[in-house]
Parts: sequence; C-alpha cells; structure tokens
Amino acid sequence: MSILIVSGIEGVRNCAEIVSKHLGMPVDIAEGRRGALDALRRKEFAVVVVDETLAECDPSTADSIWEHSSLAIPLQINFALAGAARIIREIRAAIHRREKEQTAARLAAREDIGIELKNTITGLVLQSQLALTENGVPSHVAQKLRVVAELACALRNQLSEPAVLPGRRSVS
Repeated sequence: MSILIVSGIEGVRNCAEIVSKHLGMPVDIAEGRRGALDALRRKEFAVVVVDETLAECDPSTADSIWEHSSLAIPLQINFALAGAARIIREIRAAIHRREKEQTAARLAAREDIGIELKNTITGLVLQSQLALTENGVPSHVAQKLRVVAELACALRNQLSEPAVLPGRRSVS
C-alpha cells in the first residue's frame, strides 16, 4: 500500500520523500482535486493526506477526495505549519489505530461466528443423540449417527480452544 499526499505547497516533494523513507511506503503526490481523483482511480491507498489549506479553501474538493478514497485513512494536515516529523507521526498513529481497529473487528467477527457454529453444532449433537434413543433405528444408521455426534463434539471442542493471533503462540 502507499500514501497519497494532496497539496500544492512548495516543498511537498521533499516532504514526501522523507515520509516515504521513514515509513517505508511509497508516496504519491497530487497537487489538486483532479490529480487526487485520478490517483484514487488508479490504485488503492492506505492513507490519503489532504493539505488543510486546500480543504478549507475548497471544502467540496476535500469532500470529493474523501468520497473517492475508499478504505484509505483520511488525514487533514496543515503543511504550512507541520514539519515532516509531525506528518510522519500523524500517519504512523493513524495506521496504528487502523491496525488495532482491524484486529478488534477480526476478533469480534471470529467470536460471533464461533458462537453461531457452536449453537449449530450443539443442535447436531442433540438431534443425533435424540435420534439414537428412538426405537427401531437400524444398527447401521445408529452407527452413522454416533459418528456424526462424535465429529460434532470434536468440532465443538476445537472451537472452544482459545484463539491464537497470527505471530503469537498460545500459552499452555
């Protein structure tokens, strides 16, 4: 992923080079609305930084850029007042916040899916066991119902194990 900086301020190219070097991400520059929208049509960006003076002078331009920025993190910074160090800090903080939000969302989704699966599996186990108590169930069908119940129990046990995040080991 890369960063898009939208600014017509002199020296923005030098700032972009410093940002790219410190964050290890390519940085594209657009001088105005048209350039920004063209860049946003060409590729996805992790972060879109719009010069605050541009946004204040022409709010519709900023709105248009935000609308077309897809999932990019929107940042508005006054390039006339902020140095490269502050811009780097702001971008790094925004990326860090986004990563934390995405991790929390993944964990919440996993938990929700896990609950739904456990409920379904409990229903499978219960229905299999109830079917086994019925009179007149042929032995070959009863054997298959026992296998279904055992598989469902094994799957429920696997879902009950604590989640391990990528890059981390579970503590036993």
